[in-house]
Amino acid sequence: MDKVTKQEIINKFKQSDNDTGSAQVQIALLTQRIRELTEHLKKNHKDNHSRRGLSMLIGQRKSFLKYLEEKDIEAYRSLKKELQIR
Repeated sequence: MDKVTKQEIINKFKQSDNDTGSAQVQIALLTQRIRELTEHLKKNHKDNHSRRGLSMLIGQRKSFLKYLEEKDIEAYRSLKKELQIR
């Protein structure tokens, strides 16, 4: 993910001016990385090292989503809908 894409995602999901680490921002960034890795694995299906990294990213995102669900259910629902996460 390049700097421009990352900054666009941060600007879209930030809660305040200096926010770069809230759960919403981190979930959005992880989702973008997951999508990029998924595309990579469609072309390189034998790349097991990247497959492990993808599994780790999915687990990390799952933890953030669980935290957000417990903290603010409305933000959780709107974020899942906006990012099209099942």
